[in-house]
Amino acid sequence: MESGNAKGNDFFSAVDEFQLDLKWLIDPKHLFVGPRIGEGAHAKVYEGKYKNQNVAIKIVHKGETPEEVAKREARFAREVAMLSRVQHKNLVKFIGACNEPVMVVVTELLQGGSLRKYLLNMRPRSLDMRVAVGFALDIARAMECLHSHGIIHRDLKPENLLLTADQKTVKLVDFGLAREETLTEMMTAETGTYRWMAPELYSTVTLRHGDKKHYNHKVDAYSFAIVLWELLHNKMPFEGMSNLQAAYAAAFKNVRPSAENLPEELTLILTSCWKEDPDSRPNFSQIVQMLLDYLTIHAPPETTIPSRVFTSENAILPPESPGTSSLMAIRDDLVGTPKGKLENKSRGFFLCFNQCY
Repeated sequence: MESGNAKGNDFFSAVDEFQLDLKWLIDPKHLFVGPRIGEGAHAKVYEGKYKNQNVAIKIVHKGETPEEVAKREARFAREVAMLSRVQHKNLVKFIGACNEPVMVVVTELLQGGSLRKYLLNMRPRSLDMRVAVGFALDIARAMECLHSHGIIHRDLKPENLLLTADQKTVKLVDFGLAREETLTEMMTAETGTYRWMAPELYSTVTLRHGDKKHYNHKVDAYSFAIVLWELLHNKMPFEGMSNLQAAYAAAFKNVRPSAENLPEELTLILTSCWKEDPDSRPNFSQIVQMLLDYLTIHAPPETTIPSRVFTSENAILPPESPGTSSLMAIRDDLVGTPKGKLENKSRGFFLCFNQCY
């Protein structure tokens, strides 16, 4: 994949001179903020309403020092600029953003919870193999779309994968660490979450915060393999190790989770995606095709799974829904609440955005 071109340079210039496209600019007067449903190091996410539509509202912390403020503003600008131009059914729908009075990203509200929570709720049971591979196909298609736009996600893990309300479709979220790929520019090392992080991101020496390394989009293929392994086994990868120990073992001892006792086709996907040499890993178009081949053999669509799984959805067709970033999770206190009571409970809870800020 070639992405270190004029288009990439134009993109970074656009970020440096960031101005939100008017068609994506939301009016905070129409935002109503409800209960908090997620929190990360740099942002909090709330359930809310925008023009009577249920949404997720991500509010980005500005930071304490001038350096922090500048860094987070640049990250917000890059995130919005990228996500307003990628569209796919397996990327969370982007609704809009604003940067005054605070930096805000508004997305569709997904009610099915995170893939992490879904897996934990099922343990010790494993997912049906067709369900696991179907989820993996959703993820691979989302990644194929991102990579076709020259975007590396860099933090692919179950916490950043959300389910629709019927828990049948997975959507990729949290583009806070995503960035445009170039062939010449060095990129931040040790970016992502250690347990799912590609070996080439881990350094043999202690790095200062923000130090740079050369790597490419194949870091996402490695992370995908670890997520796929988790889907197939419903166990924590590198069980018994801390996140840091897992990253060290993968990077310096070439340790990988066991790929035994799996169908040959799935073993091949895992072992090829987590190869030590990034250039030997398949791209996501190849991964999608391998998953489709497995399903064609083991789960014919006419008898077992919906035909949607077997259609090619990323062949540079008009995309379906803009992507965005959020760290949403289904609210524990609303699980099992009858719909009528949920509506009543929510209606009186939302505050005008301006009341909060």
